[in-house]
Amino acid sequence: MNKQNDVSRRSFLMRLGLLINGGIAALLAVPVLGYILSPLRGKASQGYTTWVSLGPLDRFPEGQTRLAKFRNPFVRPWDGQTADIPCWVRHVAGQTLQVFAINCAHLGCPVRWFPQSGLFMCPCHGGAYYADGSRASGPPERGLFEYPYRIDGDQLLIRAGELPTLAADAGTAAGGRKPCAG
Repeated sequence: MNKQNDVSRRSFLMRLGLLINGGIAALLAVPVLGYILSPLRGKASQGYTTWVSLGPLDRFPEGQTRLAKFRNPFVRPWDGQTADIPCWVRHVAGQTLQVFAINCAHLGCPVRWFPQSGLFMCPCHGGAYYADGSRASGPPERGLFEYPYRIDGDQLLIRAGELPTLAADAGTAAGGRKPCAG
């Protein structure tokens, strides 16, 4: 018998352990590499420039603030109703509107509109905002975040892929957002 071709038990188990660990490392590397290489595919960046319709402009009467919903442009089949995102639409006058994210600028709790007082109020921490989205009182340090909007024919569109945050638009708290031209 040739001793060079014999594989010891220790050597076999070592090779088997390396093979199993290599397979596990490859399985863990697939999502990490997918995340790192995702900008090269270009699909994710298309959603950021997506304009989503909130419906016809006559759905939002002048001088009123209404709740609207839109479908997240980054929806996955398993998202279900969680992909339906609410927002507040304030029709100031004519072609001038404001579209607010429903989340409080403090900790992200959903704010409610109270037409009697003309305030948006956060039920969790007592944050209050004026009708134009600016801070009225409470712990939030800034006003409500706004979505960029445009009017196309009779449809009100918002750029829904751009989540309104301080990083995306630091100027919303200072005086509102102008409508987008394109």
